[in-house]
Amino acid sequence: MTCQGNACYCGARAGPKLGIMTIWTPRRAGAAHVTPDFERPLPPAGQSSAWNVDAARPPAPATDPPDAVRPKAPAAGAPDSARATGPGPLRQRWALAPGPVRRRWMLVPGVAACVPAVAVSYAAHRAVGTVPMLTAALVLGVLAVNLRLLPAATRPGLRFAGTRFMRAGVVLLGLQVSFGDILALGARTILMTVAVLAVTFTGTQWLGRRLGLSSRLSLLVAAGFSICGASAVAAVDGALGPRPGDAEAERETATAVGLVTLCGSLAIAVLPPLAHLLGLSPYDAGRWIGASVHDVGQVVATATLAGSAALVPAVAVKLVRVVMLAPITAGVALRTRRAALRGAERHRPTLLPLFVLGFLATMALRSTVTVPPDVLTTASTVRDVLFAAALFGLGAAVRLPELARTGHRALLLGLTSWVLIAGVSYAGVLLTAH
Repeated sequence: MTCQGNACYCGARAGPKLGIMTIWTPRRAGAAHVTPDFERPLPPAGQSSAWNVDAARPPAPATDPPDAVRPKAPAAGAPDSARATGPGPLRQRWALAPGPVRRRWMLVPGVAACVPAVAVSYAAHRAVGTVPMLTAALVLGVLAVNLRLLPAATRPGLRFAGTRFMRAGVVLLGLQVSFGDILALGARTILMTVAVLAVTFTGTQWLGRRLGLSSRLSLLVAAGFSICGASAVAAVDGALGPRPGDAEAERETATAVGLVTLCGSLAIAVLPPLAHLLGLSPYDAGRWIGASVHDVGQVVATATLAGSAALVPAVAVKLVRVVMLAPITAGVALRTRRAALRGAERHRPTLLPLFVLGFLATMALRSTVTVPPDVLTTASTVRDVLFAAALFGLGAAVRLPELARTGHRALLLGLTSWVLIAGVSYAGVLLTAH
């Protein structure tokens, strides 16, 4: 080994040829340049011992560190653009930040975009009472992305809002469910509600396959229409397992949420006058609304327009459908796990997603502990805000040109499923009328 400056060279005999390897190592200033005799390579065969190994040695670097490593200082009087050739301090810190930190910061633009969207949706709901805040948020998301008002940097955060915020809202939804309110309906009404749910769930999937839609989209639409709207779509989507980066899966989820929100909003205007024309009593009208309208908020709005006496039975029947969210989600997850085992897939979804367990926990809390009304009101407000932000994020995943390819078939499935659940639930109300 020979050291010159801060560069050390190692020579080694490899047969008749001599290999030279250069290694740059920092050395303390003032240290002597020593070339031990035992480190000098042997001369090649046929040459004298006076053979100079320095002749085959590359020249030592003149600077410390080498020019390729040390950044060059800009010349005096150079413009600012020439002085800012290297990465700035912020970029250096960003490049050195751990992966989780960078991923969290990437969510900020999209989550921040949800704040004004929720505010505008709330203002629209206050201005026009018949327009639900969730519907306004979904429409805003669709308009914003198709009018190119959302930059590409907002996509990770909007995707996060469309999944995580929705699941957090599902957990808070359990605080509205009490087993006592459900049992007060009686066995006939409970069995009727479960039967309507089963017919709608299986019938919608069959219709989706007949229309040539994917089994995943058909399942999501069936869950949303038969159970509890966008909350059920989020729960079943979680039971199917994550598909990061799958644009088709995101589009199908957004399509299912859009259909249940659209038809649920139509029900607010159609069902109250239709119940009056059919001669239903306020109690039976409430049961019909609770068994056929999708989202809890839409049920409350529709029953309020049908009369104050229809509100209590409508919400109670709706809660029966909400309770069915857990067993149906568990069944979907179990079926997905079995399919993954047969196909030797790496990912196998959990039998019951964590947020569904949270929903069951909050439901048990409401049924066993007296929750103060202020707490219930605050939880309901937070849930609505989370749902509105989630629907804005899901709406931002809807590209109208892409939706137009299968949009007419998906819309036909949604309208058919809406008519199906309304007709079957009306028949069930008549069969179980007092």
